[in-house]
Amino acid sequence: MKVGYFSSGNLGYECLMHLDKIPELIFTDRKSTEIQRFAESHGIPIFLGKPDKKLATEFLNDFEIDIILSVNYIFLLTKEIFNYPKNGSINLHGSLLPKYRGRTPHVWAIINGESITGVTAHFIDDGCDTGDIILQHKVPILDTDTGQDILEKYKSVYPILIRDVLIKLESGEVNRETQNNSNATFYGKRIPEDGIINWNNESINIYNWVRAQSTPYPGAFSYYNGNKVIIDWVKTSNYHGKEIPGTILSISPLMVKTGNGAIIIEKIRKNTMTKFTTNSIFQNE
Repeated sequence: MKVGYFSSGNLGYECLMHLDKIPELIFTDRKSTEIQRFAESHGIPIFLGKPDKKLATEFLNDFEIDIILSVNYIFLLTKEIFNYPKNGSINLHGSLLPKYRGRTPHVWAIINGESITGVTAHFIDDGCDTGDIILQHKVPILDTDTGQDILEKYKSVYPILIRDVLIKLESGEVNRETQNNSNATFYGKRIPEDGIINWNNESINIYNWVRAQSTPYPGAFSYYNGNKVIIDWVKTSNYHGKEIPGTILSISPLMVKTGNGAIIIEKIRKNTMTKFTTNSIFQNE
C-alpha cells in the first residue's frame, strides 16, 4: 500500500511517527517543521504550502500512490488531488461525524458541554467532512478536560485508527457508511477574537467556554478598564445575587457575576494580569 501523507502540526507529526510504512510523499504547511525534518531525514519527497495550484498536481504526477491519508491537514484538497489515488483519499476528523463537521470540532464539543467526542476516518469528497465513514473511535470528554487535553487523547487514538483503516484497505474489507445529513452539524473556523466572554451566559456555559480555549489556545477573554484579560481557568459558584453580569463581587477569590450566578476566576494568563476592584465591571460581549 503506497501512501501519500497530507498532514500538519504536532498531531500530524505524532501520527507520522507511528506509521508502519514510510509514505511515498508528504504534503505539509511551512510551519510544520517537525514533519519537514522527518521527510528530509528519510528522503521523502515533500510539497510545502497550499495545494490548490498547478504545482501540486504536477508534483503528484511523478508518483503512483494507492491512497492519500489526510491527518490534521490545514488545507482542503481539490478534486484533482483527492481523486488522484487509485483507492481514493481518506481524512481523519476529530469528531463523531456527521456531528461537528468543520474546524476545531473538539473545541466546539467542549463549549457545547458534550461528554463524548471521537475520531472518524472517512473518504474525502466534494463536501466538507461529508464523505462515507470507514471507522470511528469514541473519546470521552471529562468535566475538567481542556481543548489541549482532548488533543493529547487523540495522539493515542489517531494512530490506532490509521492502522486499522490501512489494514482494511489492504485486505479489501472496507465497509462504507453513508453519512446521515439530517443528523449533521457544522462549525466554522475559530479566530482569537471569537474568545470574548458573554457574562450574560450561565456559569456552566462560561466554565466550558474558558476550559475549551485555555492555554496553549488563544484563550477566553474579557476587557477590564480597556485592558484585555485572558482567563485560563474558572470554577462555578453557588452565589445567586442580582448584580449586573460582569460585576466583580470579590477580589479574593476573584468572583464575577454571570447570567444565573457567579464564577470564580482561578487562573489569568500572566501577560494580561491587572488590578481589580470590587463592584467594578468586566466589559460584556
